[in-house]
Amino acid sequence: MSGLAAELSRLLAERAEVVCRHYLSNGHRSGNYWLVGDVQNTPGRSLFVRLKGPASGRGAAGRWTDAATGQHGDLLDLISLNQGLDRFADLACEARHFLAMPYMPVVSKRAYNEPDRAGSRIKRLLAKSVPLPGTPAETWLHSRGIDIIDRLDALRFHPTCRTRVDGRMKTWPAMIAAVTDPEAKLTGLMRTFLMADGAAMAPIAEPRRALGRIGGHGVRFGNPDEVMLAGEGIETVLSLRMALPDMPMTAALSAGNLGRLILPKTLRRLYLAADRDQAGRWACAKLADQARAAGIEPIRLNARLNDFNDDLLQFGLDTLRIRLRRQLDVSDIGRFLPT
Repeated sequence: MSGLAAELSRLLAERAEVVCRHYLSNGHRSGNYWLVGDVQNTPGRSLFVRLKGPASGRGAAGRWTDAATGQHGDLLDLISLNQGLDRFADLACEARHFLAMPYMPVVSKRAYNEPDRAGSRIKRLLAKSVPLPGTPAETWLHSRGIDIIDRLDALRFHPTCRTRVDGRMKTWPAMIAAVTDPEAKLTGLMRTFLMADGAAMAPIAEPRRALGRIGGHGVRFGNPDEVMLAGEGIETVLSLRMALPDMPMTAALSAGNLGRLILPKTLRRLYLAADRDQAGRWACAKLADQARAAGIEPIRLNARLNDFNDDLLQFGLDTLRIRLRRQLDVSDIGRFLPT
């Protein structure tokens, strides 16, 4: 193994679980292993990746074996097979892109793609939730400068949502966001736990927690046809929806998920609104490459501050619209930007 390959393999092994959550999202963690069907991310249990272990030798972290085929190797080999990269130059570029994304907190202790047993819990949570108007969830959005809450069918409020905090089940009010695939099929939920008055998020570790199958899907506002905007957080996307109320938008919920968002087949132009950090730049580059490969024109929208919610709060809606006018395709200005 060349020096560069060995170094990339070592760096990937140091974040083995993050690699698995990204490239093998249909699997799940079991003890010190990640289990999935095969290198192509098929659901199953025949391929196992060691998540912890020494840097080299027997039982090293990042080593994997497919019991069904006999294939085995390190995480660099896995990415090569998963992405169909035969040339080392392309493989090294892919690995470098991934490694440029910093460690991020996992929004749930479970994998982004939970087993289907979460489905019944998702239905119960939705059944007990109510529309946003007059709730602490509306107050929370107002505190982020978001005043338009009509046509937000993907968002609801649950007054007594249970979650585990420090090993014990506790109850908090929560904004509930429905996660769907491009065909509008419900796949999961994102819960934003709030203070009782909605003035801030709940003072707990990881106040945003996912449930169900999130990987590749998102929280959708509007039905996309040929044009869509994709961003990371719900508040970031809703800030842009304040300025562009008729443009269909999707919140991917994290940079990692934005980078692998499944795009609608009808799409012809995609606006990318990632946060201004390493993870955001990585996500934009990854999704832009995917869009181009599908014949979709990607256009990146650049915030002045860290994200568009910061821009909305700092500079106001009129300034945000002026800045967006300079970045939109000319054919979309009259269609989506209010006069």
